[in-house]
This record gives sequence, structure tokens and C-alpha cells, in this order.
Amino acid sequence: MVDHLTTLLDQASVVPAVNQIEVHPYFQQRDLQALHTEHGILTQAWSPIGGITHYRDGKHSSTLQDPVIGEIAAAHGKSPAQVMLRWGVQQGRSVIPKSTKPARIAENLDVFDFDLSADELAAIDALDTGQRGGPEPEVITLESFGRLIPED
Repeated sequence: MVDHLTTLLDQASVVPAVNQIEVHPYFQQRDLQALHTEHGILTQAWSPIGGITHYRDGKHSSTLQDPVIGEIAAAHGKSPAQVMLRWGVQQGRSVIPKSTKPARIAENLDVFDFDLSADELAAIDALDTGQRGGPEPEVITLESFGRLIPED
């Protein structure tokens, strides 16, 4: 989060090279990405496809079935996942999609033979809900995972 990174930058003598954060079309963290750019930190997106499900407009949905992304995918002869990965790469992020299926892994790598137009990038940018799909960073503590925090 911006507060975490600001505290780190105030106290550390070395600027991080990479910050791995949740970034996908429904949760873009623009303020944090701008701070990364300001300090030369690479944004690495975990969950760049938005996970399998997400809440949008109060309903359970999937970025893979988003009509805007689907229309862009059809125009390029690509899958929705490939469009989301290309959106991240084309905007200068490192993206790390997860899959255990060889066909999906190959599909995830096949995103370098097309470009999204400025209008397509803007259409995907407009999907931001500001809602995380993953856990809030503030709740990720050793205590919440049943681990003791040593005093020393």
C-alpha cells in the first residue's frame, strides 16, 4: 500500500527494484503504481487476470467473462486472459499469472504478437472498481496465520 511503501522509502537506504501487488482490470491501484513510477520501482502484478471470481456491482462475476474484455479479445483473436496480460505488459508491468495447466501456461505466454489500441487500453482502465479480490494487506500478519512474532 502507499503508506507501507512511503514508510519504507523514508527509512531505507535502498529503493526496492520491484513491488509485487494485486493489479488487474478491476483493481488497478493507480496511486501506488504512480509512486512506483516516481521512484523507479517495477510493478509486478499478482493475480493479473483478477482471479477466477470477483465482486462487481454487488454481483459475483469473473474478469474472464467481462463483456468489454471479451469484445477486445474477439477483435484480436485472443482469449480474455491474454488481453488482460497484454494490458499489463503494454502498460509496463511485470505480470505473473498462475496456472498448472500446460495449455494455459502456453496461452499466457502468447501475448507478444498483438498490441492494444489506446482506446482499448482506456476501456480496460475504465473497469477499475477499487475493490480487492485478495486479502487486505493490513490483515496479513503473523498472528492472523497463527504464528508468533518474536520480540527480538
